[in-house]
Amino acid sequence: MDKVVYTLVTLVESVLGIFGVRALYEMPAYTVAGRLDGGVEIRSYAPRLAVETDAGGQGDGAAFGRLFRYITGANRAGGRIAMTAPVEVGGRRIAMTAPVEQGAGGTMRFFLPRAVAEAGAPEPTEPGVRLVEVPAERVAALGFSGRATPEARADREAALARALAAAGIEAREVPVFMGYDPPFAIPFLRRNEVAVRLGPP
Repeated sequence: MDKVVYTLVTLVESVLGIFGVRALYEMPAYTVAGRLDGGVEIRSYAPRLAVETDAGGQGDGAAFGRLFRYITGANRAGGRIAMTAPVEVGGRRIAMTAPVEQGAGGTMRFFLPRAVAEAGAPEPTEPGVRLVEVPAERVAALGFSGRATPEARADREAALARALAAAGIEAREVPVFMGYDPPFAIPFLRRNEVAVRLGPP
C-alpha cells in the first residue's frame, strides 16, 4: 500500500475510532453457533493468521509497538499492512496467595487481513515478533463497553465463567481480552470482549 494512502487511511480510521466506528477495519469472520444467558455468544471462527509478540498484559505499549511496526514495514517485504480489529491480549494465570492474577506474561496479537494471509504474509524482521496460524475454533465471548479496567475485565470474566458453568461447558483456558477500538475512543461507544477458547468447532 502506498505510504501516503496508508497514512490517510490510518488518520481517517483514528478519527472514526474516537466515535466507535469500525467500518474500515477488517475483522475475523465467525458465525454465532449459540447464545447463553447473560449475552454470551458461542462463535465458530474460521482459521486465521495472526502476528503476535510476548506481552505483559493489556496495556503493554512496547508489545503494541512491536506489532504496529510489523504492519508499518518491519517485515521482509517492507510493506504496509492494514490494521484490523480486534487486538487480542491473552495471559497465563500466575498462582498467588489470592487472588489469581490474569493477563500477565501472555501475548498480544493482531489478526492479519485475509488477502495478506492468502498471498503469504511477510516474515517479521524484529526479534520477538512471530506469525502464528490460528486453527478453526469455537470461542465463548462476552462483550462490554466502557473502559477495560482490570476490575471491569475481571467482572466480565467472572460473568462469562458463570454462564459457561450454568450451561455445563468447561473452560480449560484462561480468558483473553479483545479490544476493537483505540484507547482514545469514547468509553461508552467502545467494543470490548472477554473470551474463552473452547476447542475445535
